[in-house]
Amino acid sequence: MARTVVCFKWVAAEGELRVDPVTRAVDASRARRKISDYDRNTIESARIVAGSMGGELVGLTFGGPDARTGLKDALSRGVDRAVHVVADEGTRADGHVTAQVLAAQVRRLDDVDLVLCTEGASDTYAHETGPRLGELLGWPVVTNVRELTVEGRTLRAVRVVGVDLETVECDLPALVTVVPEVAPAPIPGLRSVLGAAKKPSEQVPVADLGLPVAAVTARTTVTSFLGYVAARRRVVLADGDAQDKVDALVAGLAQDGVL
Repeated sequence: MARTVVCFKWVAAEGELRVDPVTRAVDASRARRKISDYDRNTIESARIVAGSMGGELVGLTFGGPDARTGLKDALSRGVDRAVHVVADEGTRADGHVTAQVLAAQVRRLDDVDLVLCTEGASDTYAHETGPRLGELLGWPVVTNVRELTVEGRTLRAVRVVGVDLETVECDLPALVTVVPEVAPAPIPGLRSVLGAAKKPSEQVPVADLGLPVAAVTARTTVTSFLGYVAARRRVVLADGDAQDKVDALVAGLAQDGVL
């Protein structure tokens, strides 16, 4: 039976992050954790395409022990089975480590024809895990996808390329990264939430994947992570008629590089 794998990430809720107005340091200690909003749309897209293919949909995530609580949410959104690869204590994961771990787990699953990832993570805004994963699997990679269909062994996708749209085809197996517009995610109903508890899920220690040390050693280090703090100019245009005020506003915006 052909399987579709959808990767998702457990992140801090963006609206609950706090930024120090002086140091711009980001405090996520009080933010609740959730599946990325972008990844929720990816899960919905995967649910639709897996339904058309008639195979099992497996949700796959990698992270610390707290990511386990995201499995039920993924299952309530249409995933048939969820797998959480649990990072060892002290593991520092970048795009390299994440892709290595996900690829190793995908290889452990039988008959995987399609892997879906979100185009970019909502917390780091990186656009690297999907292409890295596809390279490790040795599969065709189709990025920036907003429409996706599968007919037999052929995948057809509509890609966003700047302001243009490009339609491409490739054979399965393949890896696809999708943009958030691909499929807006509905809120799971009560029946789906209750049914999620009956679906299978498992936790796999990253050590069980048998990866070499180099594969689980991060190659990049984040030296700083600063939040954005808006500073208001508080310019009041009080003199002159309406046209003078519009001209002054436009000139000020142009001087600041906004226009």
